[in-house]
Amino acid sequence: MGLKKHYYDNVLPALHKELGKDRSIMSMPKLTKITLNMGVGQAKDDKKLLEHAVRDMSEISGRKPIVTITKGSEAGFKIREGWPIGCKVTLRRDRMYDFFENFVSIVCPKIRDFKGYSVKAFDKQGNYNIGVKEQIVFSEIRYDQIDRIRGLDIAITITAQNKYEAFLLLSKLNMPFRDKLTQEVS
Repeated sequence: MGLKKHYYDNVLPALHKELGKDRSIMSMPKLTKITLNMGVGQAKDDKKLLEHAVRDMSEISGRKPIVTITKGSEAGFKIREGWPIGCKVTLRRDRMYDFFENFVSIVCPKIRDFKGYSVKAFDKQGNYNIGVKEQIVFSEIRYDQIDRIRGLDIAITITAQNKYEAFLLLSKLNMPFRDKLTQEVS
């Protein structure tokens, strides 16, 4: 059973029961999109690094990422406006659910010394941000073909009214959290 089907069959009714029957079922929190971002600061010196990062990102996401460019010059970092500096990809609908299921069930257990994610990574609207230090934890990456270890950022956008609702949704979707979030804290 796919994660999307699990959400509509099991998670949505459980959220509706827990968050209040007086609310519409359409107002329950749900995943909107997942954005993957990989910054490659050394790309200003070596363009091959960016090509390798784009290849890694496309293998992880199954989509071709766009190359991000600098918006302005920064003398301290020795970069100029318009230089390519990273790549990103946005996943929606079925690809988003497939990526999330893969991340929770396969990638998280492969992370070294993993004890769960902190509940402090929620923003006020309930979106959740994760940093992965090594791209090699993804099973799509072949270890013998990487040029260097790179990290990536994962931003999970959720239609929740607060942190607690987002925490409930991700918990019911089997996201491994280190600690609990109570409704009073959110």
